[in-house]
Amino acid sequence: MKRKLRIALVAHDNRKADIVDWALYNAEMLSQHRLFCTGTTGTLVRESFMGHGISSDITCMHSGPMGGDAEIAALVVRKEIDFAVFFIDDLNPQPHEADIQMLLRQCRIHNIPIACNRYSADLMITSSLWDDTDYVPKDPIYAPFDRKAFEESLKEKK
Repeated sequence: MKRKLRIALVAHDNRKADIVDWALYNAEMLSQHRLFCTGTTGTLVRESFMGHGISSDITCMHSGPMGGDAEIAALVVRKEIDFAVFFIDDLNPQPHEADIQMLLRQCRIHNIPIACNRYSADLMITSSLWDDTDYVPKDPIYAPFDRKAFEESLKEKK
């Protein structure tokens, strides 16, 4: 990949081993980009990379419950994140659920791709669209749906 991405990595405690394993699997590619992580996740990824002799550019925010999710969300709002990976523990309640939902919402609103499992993360990170200069992501449309106008536009295209 030619383009240097700014990638957010976030994982709940019960998913940290999974995100570290995913990051190691993708270390050759991830080490070419700038990583922004919540505190513990970033520390674990950095230590794992160092243990494998992989140099990386990792910025650690606070831990998620201490505001790290909100810090990552602020980067999303400022368009300082290109792609996010958030391995969520869906099996246990999280005391900072509001921050989690806020981060996910900001990614959706600001059209930032966010992967919440390994398969989607692998698909997104390997997409050829990252380097396709002709591809421009379309901004989301927030407008009431007009079925009649939609049907008319379909007729015009025929």
